[in-house]
Order: sequence, then structure tokens, then C-alpha cells
Amino acid sequence: MAMEINDLLPTTVVGSYPQPEWLVDHGVMADNTVPRIRLAEMWRIPEPHLAEAQDDATVVAIEEMERAGIDIITDGEIRRESYSNFFGTALDGVDIDNPFIMTNRKGMQIPVPRIVGEIRRRAPVEAGNLAFLKRHATRRVKVTLPGPFTLSQQSKDEHYGDPEAVALAFAAAVNEEARQLDAMGVDVIQLDEPWVRNDPDAAKRYAVRSIDRALEGLSCQTAIHVCFGYARGARPKPSSYDFLAQLADCRAGQISVEAAQPNIDLAILESLPGKDIILGVLDLSTPEAETPDLVAQRIREGLEHVAAERLIPAPDCGMKYLSRRLAFEKLRALSEGAAIVRRSLQ
Repeated sequence: MAMEINDLLPTTVVGSYPQPEWLVDHGVMADNTVPRIRLAEMWRIPEPHLAEAQDDATVVAIEEMERAGIDIITDGEIRRESYSNFFGTALDGVDIDNPFIMTNRKGMQIPVPRIVGEIRRRAPVEAGNLAFLKRHATRRVKVTLPGPFTLSQQSKDEHYGDPEAVALAFAAAVNEEARQLDAMGVDVIQLDEPWVRNDPDAAKRYAVRSIDRALEGLSCQTAIHVCFGYARGARPKPSSYDFLAQLADCRAGQISVEAAQPNIDLAILESLPGKDIILGVLDLSTPEAETPDLVAQRIREGLEHVAAERLIPAPDCGMKYLSRRLAFEKLRALSEGAAIVRRSLQ
């Protein structure tokens, strides 16, 4: 049975936790953009033993997040090559064997799936992983899925001829997956929608509609994560969101916001009055862990705009590209910093 989480300022993770060096080749990961198709060469363990190795690494990730004191955990997304491709490449209608080569804003060429038919979920994707997580966790658990708008932005449509139709087709597939996870007793389902920043005009037209379709009919807590991308690299991040206040109208009960590294003006949180806020208070670009006092300070800054009952402290984003030592130390500071503020409020 899951342990009770803290009622006030419960801590969580956004999704990923570092995959160990013995499992993945971090050099291959560093040399590639976040994969949209598959990146099989990143795994160090040969296929006959890979699933068992991923299970073992997942147990370690679960234990480390719990030992750090985090209240709501994931499985660390240890089995995934990226936050989105594990689900996005498991669907019918999506061709990953003959990808389209997309050129991004930096001029880099990135292979992405081609949509060549009706997008359909052919089989469960995360159900087995959730069952494994629930067997090993003693805390409440979250499963993350890529959001339909982001999935549509990471693909080349050669079938629908309408960007909104693509997003809604992905949304139906995500919803089918989410309903199964909900029935299995997951505590939180989070949709990752970082690409609403990539095309905010399109996001304003149909992102909320596709998000709502993906979250339709769920009884568990739901969340949307928005961010400016992983912290790796030296590029500066924007200090404001072009698409955030619009999420006030979506079905999700929680909005997860990257705030520490970009140092956004937290007054924007007041535009989400009906939502709980998962507030990023760990800057994942720094090579050292925050002190608990710094974490507490960032939480208090959030409390100037959001009631304590609605605030959930977290890292800015997934921790996939950190070392395990640094990720653990940052999460421990997160837990201790939240405890400092919690004691001052009680």
C-alpha cells in the first residue's frame, strides 16, 4: 500500500531520472538530439538481456527517488530512449523505418516519424511499466506520456493534411492509453507538452482542444508539463512563456512549469487560478546541488503567487542528462527545502 504523502507542499519529479552508465552509452545520447524515432545504439546491453537490465535499473531509480524523500515518483523513464519516442513510435499509422528528415531551428537534421495512415494505439505501451512501478514503490506514483500537440509537432504528416486533425488523432491514442493506466490505479498522469512553445500560434488554436481529448474521462489526478527543453548545453532560455495562461482552460488539474533556470516572473502563475502548480525549483543546468535553504527560498517565492495548498515543488524538467549522484543530491535538497517551508507554515 502506498504511503501517505505530505498534505502540504508534496514533492514530485517531472519524469526522467538518470540512466546508469552500465545501461546506456551517454556519449551516444550526448551526440544526438532527443530522438523522435529510435536510438537503439544507446543501449549497452544486448537485446536478449535488455529488458531485465532495464528492470534492474528501474528498481534502483525508484529506491533513489524514495530515499531522497520524494513524495510522488515515476519509474524514472529508465526504459525510454526519450520522453516521447517510446509511446510515439508504438502506434499504427506511424512509419519510423523510413523517417522524414526535418531541419530544426539550429540547422540540425533530425529524423522524425512519417504519418502514413490512421494513427491508432495497437497495444498497451506503459501498462506493464506501471504494474512494475506499483509493485516496487511505497510512495504515490505518476506516469508521464507525451502530449498530443508535441507528438504532432515531432512528426511529418503525409496522411491527414490538417495539423489539428493530427493532434486530435494522437490525442485519441493517448487517451486510450491513459484510460487503461487510470483503471490500474495510477495516482497522476502527466502529459509532456514542451512543444507548445515551438509554435504558440498553433498551440493557441488547438493545443487545449487536443489536451482535453487526451485527458477525457479520467478519474486520477492529471498534469501538463511545459518547459523550454533540457538544461544541457549553454544556450540561454527565454524568461517568459508564450503559451501558459491558456492552460487555465484545459482539463488538467496540475500545470508543471520550469521556473528556476529561466528565472521566469512567477506572477504568471496567477493566470492559472484553478490549477495546482508543479513549480520547478531545481535548476538542472548547475553542476552542484542547490542547498535546502535555496530551494526553500524558491518555494517561498512561489508562495507569493500560489497558495501552499496548490503548490507542488519539483525539478524544472526531467533529470535524464544529469549524473546519478547529482540528481540524487538535488532531489534530497528538494525534499529538505520543502520540509523547511512546510514547518514554517504549520
